[in-house]
Amino acid sequence: MHYFNKVCLVVLVSLFLLSVAAAQCPDGALPTPIVNWAQFQFEPTHTGCNPYEFILNTGNVGNLNLKWQTNIFAVTNIGGPVVANGMVYIGSNTPYNSVYAFSAATGTMVWKYTTGDRIPNSTPAVAKGLVYIGGDDTNLYALDAKTGALVWKYTTGGFIVGSPTVANGIVYIGSYDKNLYALNASTGALLWKYTTGGVVVTSAAVANGTVYFGSTDSNVYALDASTGAFHWKYATGNAVQSSPAVANGMVYFGSDDYNVYALNASTGVFVWKFATGFLVHSSPAVVNGAVYVGSLDKNIYALNASTGSPLWQYTTGDYVFGSPGAADGVVYVGSHDDYVYAFEATTGALLLRYYTAGSVDNSLAVANGVVYVGSGSHLVQALSLPGQ
Repeated sequence: MHYFNKVCLVVLVSLFLLSVAAAQCPDGALPTPIVNWAQFQFEPTHTGCNPYEFILNTGNVGNLNLKWQTNIFAVTNIGGPVVANGMVYIGSNTPYNSVYAFSAATGTMVWKYTTGDRIPNSTPAVAKGLVYIGGDDTNLYALDAKTGALVWKYTTGGFIVGSPTVANGIVYIGSYDKNLYALNASTGALLWKYTTGGVVVTSAAVANGTVYFGSTDSNVYALDASTGAFHWKYATGNAVQSSPAVANGMVYFGSDDYNVYALNASTGVFVWKFATGFLVHSSPAVVNGAVYVGSLDKNIYALNASTGSPLWQYTTGDYVFGSPGAADGVVYVGSHDDYVYAFEATTGALLLRYYTAGSVDNSLAVANGVVYVGSGSHLVQALSLPGQ
């Protein structure tokens, strides 16, 4: 074959593989392959899907076993892990009140940084060499991702329990002081803040120049991501503690009124809602026309993303606080019953039920053939295929 034709063939095959990868997730998919799960629910739109994970699939995920585990000595639940550039980052609760960095390959601790109070739920975000995380000492921290050295911190007026979101050089964080903050991601300088009528515990989603978040005042808000200018708000029947996900022109979230909602992302106009049996604190994952979300009624639900009609559901042994994650046809979710589950995304067939020895009440990370889990047993665990 002529050299020029060989080059063209390689380019065409590469473009085809990228198009296949992008097809695994909705319109938030990134344009180039990555190996990081670097913030809550994968990326700023919070779809919870890694479109570039091809090691784990429906045929082999049932063979996952323990690659490594490490005890971070948190007395109660710990936040969700993220993976970036060969490192796993996670925050701990009392008594150590620390942010940890571990080798993703071995679980060896690389550094830890101790904050002024516990970090109960916040999942870190990693971008451009910095790790962002907040805690009950009211501060949002930016740490050097390699060393853990403090780069800057910003003090809000209340606890920070939500996860930071980083998009376009801005880090967004909510606080118990009822505000959503937008800070310069490099310096921590305040760009703007928006005051709601309740506590902001959700992680903000960012898509198409708009930031979406919920408040315990029962509303979901949409603001201009650059200026904080108000676009719209939508009132549910109770507090919103489920972080929104944005995909295919819709915003999806749960409410303490027991419902999962879908709104038009541009206008805030109601599209559909689905009633569960209890509070919905889980944040949805949105993949290939389906919404996956947990409820404190112990179920994980799969819903049609356009209509809200149920596709399947599975009952776990306890509350489902955590947010599902997805990759290559598999949906992963943890439960308060101490298990991590994996399901075939289309049918809901159970592929894996893995005992973690502690409740899994936060998000997972799936990258490079490994599932990373933080559990209430004080453990950070990495699950992989035999020999990996």
